[in-house]
Amino acid sequence: MADGADKKTHFGYQQVDKTKKAEMVADVFHSVASKYDLMNDLMSFGVHRYWKRFTIECAAARPGMKVLDLAGGTGDLTAKFSHLVGETGEVVLADINDSMLKVGRAKLHDLGVVGNVSYVQANAEALPFPDNHFDIITIAFGLRNVTEKEKALRSMQRILKPGGKLLVLEFSKPQNAVMQKAYDFYSFQVIPRMGSMVAGDAESYRYLSESIRMHPDQETLKQLMLDAGFDQADYVNMTNGVVALHRGYKF
Repeated sequence: MADGADKKTHFGYQQVDKTKKAEMVADVFHSVASKYDLMNDLMSFGVHRYWKRFTIECAAARPGMKVLDLAGGTGDLTAKFSHLVGETGEVVLADINDSMLKVGRAKLHDLGVVGNVSYVQANAEALPFPDNHFDIITIAFGLRNVTEKEKALRSMQRILKPGGKLLVLEFSKPQNAVMQKAYDFYSFQVIPRMGSMVAGDAESYRYLSESIRMHPDQETLKQLMLDAGFDQADYVNMTNGVVALHRGYKF
């Protein structure tokens, strides 16, 4: 008989049934979707744009490539990739949350990003794409919300072409105690208040701060990627490890 603990996972600092986490995460993003871009700018003081720009540079997308922007939300990375892969390329913006997809689609249409972009509602743990299909997969600030991260990483590895790369941009573990202390204060004292004032939702932003603390640290995530079948993995810390960009390669 399976241990009851095997049926539980974390939702922030709470323990919940694994079968319920996806729905609970969905409720968070339904709530924050309309203010998502504004809150990202406010919470990071705009620095998230640098983190995403570095991710785009590391992706090295070229004309004709197929790119999956997984948990792509409001489409910041998709917009850049659409330009880089050109008319002969393809970008799929995928997200499990239909509210985020709707906001992303509207935003990209307003920016004139059409033609080579398609939109798919998909669960990262069971991606509805053929084997060996994409040259590049990115998942930015989304992996920590996935219930079964190992299953999701295996699903990503399956649909990545040989020679392709996965880029996981995610909050991680600061590399010194002073930064960690300041980061904790900001995360738990400032961000929920900001969420309350701007988005009318303190609890969702408290969950987001808690979910960061429950996410694997840099070395643990690197090992998870290797265990999922990636032939090589490494990472680059940014902002003293507040964020890390993990890169997985399939040869």
